[in-house]
Amino acid sequence: MTFEIAFVLGVAVCAVILFATEKFSVDVVAIVIMATLIASGIVTPEEGISGFSNKATVTVAAMFVLSAGLFKTGAVSFLGTLTTRIFKKNYWLGLISVMVFVGFFSAFINNTPVVAIFIPILLGVAKKLKSSTSKLLMPMSFASMFGGICTLIGTSTNILVNSIAEKEGQPAFSMFEIAPLGLVMFAIGTAYMLTIGIRLIPDRRAEGDLLESFKLREYITEVVLLEDCSSVDVPIKDAPLVKDIAINIIEIQRGETTISLPAATEVLRAGDVLRVRCDLEKFKKIQRREGVLFKPQYRWQDEDIAGGETKLVEAVIAPNSEFAGKTLRDLKFREAFGATVLALRHRGVLMRDRLSETKLDAGDALLLEVRLRRFPQLKQSPAFVIISEVEQEQYRKRMIIPALLIVSGVIVTASSGMLDIVASAIIGSILLILIGCIKMEEAYKAIEWRIIFLLAGVLALEAAMTNSKAGELVSSQIIATVGVWGPIAMVSAFYLMTFILTEMMSNTATAALLTPVAIATANSLGVNPRPFLVAVMFAASASFMTPVGYQTNTLIYGPGQYRFADFLKVGTPLNILFWITATLLIPYFWTFELAH
Repeated sequence: MTFEIAFVLGVAVCAVILFATEKFSVDVVAIVIMATLIASGIVTPEEGISGFSNKATVTVAAMFVLSAGLFKTGAVSFLGTLTTRIFKKNYWLGLISVMVFVGFFSAFINNTPVVAIFIPILLGVAKKLKSSTSKLLMPMSFASMFGGICTLIGTSTNILVNSIAEKEGQPAFSMFEIAPLGLVMFAIGTAYMLTIGIRLIPDRRAEGDLLESFKLREYITEVVLLEDCSSVDVPIKDAPLVKDIAINIIEIQRGETTISLPAATEVLRAGDVLRVRCDLEKFKKIQRREGVLFKPQYRWQDEDIAGGETKLVEAVIAPNSEFAGKTLRDLKFREAFGATVLALRHRGVLMRDRLSETKLDAGDALLLEVRLRRFPQLKQSPAFVIISEVEQEQYRKRMIIPALLIVSGVIVTASSGMLDIVASAIIGSILLILIGCIKMEEAYKAIEWRIIFLLAGVLALEAAMTNSKAGELVSSQIIATVGVWGPIAMVSAFYLMTFILTEMMSNTATAALLTPVAIATANSLGVNPRPFLVAVMFAASASFMTPVGYQTNTLIYGPGQYRFADFLKVGTPLNILFWITATLLIPYFWTFELAH
């Protein structure tokens, strides 16, 4: 144990803790790691920043552009519409279709936007069929992970593991080398979800409109301000009714004029009819106020709340959103987007009070009343995914065939060996821009820069693990513990370690940490590293047990009204099933014998 090894292992442990606790965003943690390792001298400045030009990083960036180019043509949206028609004929056939369609696209392009497109479609299907949305969203999210393990470009972790392996002198994976095992896993996972998994998923979200979904009907009422009310002729921000009781005024009816989402400086007048949101205790306080009269109540519908100048929408905080960790007050949300948050589903808990003080998380679902003229701004923000309605943007449908041909060309040239994957992905991205499938500014927005910085940062940690020989030390400890049982047990152990770490932190960081250890372990045993690398690849994408381990699970967490325990209950048996399958079949598809 040298000082360098101890230092690198210390940095790695700190990284795991920071990634798992999410005290700071993953990209910030990764860049801090990179800076620390450069400052220590364990990696040179060139090695530290080489992650930005690494084949994995550039390929992942290009794949984001390819995915966006395909989406802008409406190719994925068309399959979503087709799915709706299939559901009308048969529920189970529709569910199988969703899993196959989502899995197929996820094998070749970024699965997050695929899932984002299908969420509102499935919400609509559930409403029409009067079935539970939670029974549809989780199988779809899991199917996107099943598809990602079928090809080299299916996930960023596959690309990352391949890049590290090449750097360590291993032969590159071909496009479909992992497809045979991937398809077996896809079939097993789909069969599990259709038979056992779907029975374990609770009916968290039944049919009903948004107010029903967020249980807000009994929390919205109307009050009339009389002449003797102390809040009359006072701006909203200073009105005793607002300051003392902390109600939220979402609309003012003043004669024939309707003021939606009134500004804090709006002065209240006698005779104003205020539509307010508050809880039962606040209702009682309002009743005790002089000069305030309740209007007769009736059950509110979505159209009552969102009429005229506003509309009611449900939005999810996107994975890697800049809003994560910030409050609505920090964001000055109402001023920035012209929208009021009526309710929030945060970490599986429905909240209707203290919303402005709650720190947002990726996956939180927000019920918003937004001005119609400001809705396009909300919809275009990368911080949100609007899920309450099927995307109505104008697709470039005439470019569907050219886009499909280009993406197919990328796959064919990369899989046949005509071009390296990074070259084919870059050329494909450029062609999509040149022929007009996607605009340059759209290409910039399509790249998830947090993922790019995360990749660059963790690649510096991978270099430090190799330079300091920390990976070899860790592998020797693993061999001492499990090695007596043989290489199959070692592969099983790596799969288990990877999927456990993946549930706790970023799968990208997990792959970067364990790939050099896997290679060092195989070299120490004198066996082929291929089975170990495949174990890391597959396990890094098998994050079924938590809503935060994988970005598609995060997306469905709020809309499906799931609780953390729901993923644990459904995902744990599936993880164990995949672990057993991988242990048995990886040695079958990839030999331990070294090539001569």
